[in-house]
Amino acid sequence: MNFKKLIKTISIVVSGKVQGVFYRQSTVQKAKELSISGNVSNQKDGTVLIIATGDDPQLNQLIEWCKKGSPRAMVAGVNVTEVETILFEKFSIVH
Repeated sequence: MNFKKLIKTISIVVSGKVQGVFYRQSTVQKAKELSISGNVSNQKDGTVLIIATGDDPQLNQLIEWCKKGSPRAMVAGVNVTEVETILFEKFSIVH
């Protein structure tokens, strides 16, 4: 039997010292490792917003990674919300 992986899209808002510490670039690298599609962007309030599409194991690994983030980041919070599924071609930084 061929079971199709159930994919979903989540929104992750990461707070703390997460801008200016290569958090977005590191997120792109991690998402590519995990074969996740979506995007990452800095927000005006100092948070980083990640929109990620993948299956549960992939997304759970990304969420765990977000709690630490890039080496110079100091993550204070990670807020995850499931959103309507969006299909992306790749994972990229939105400027």
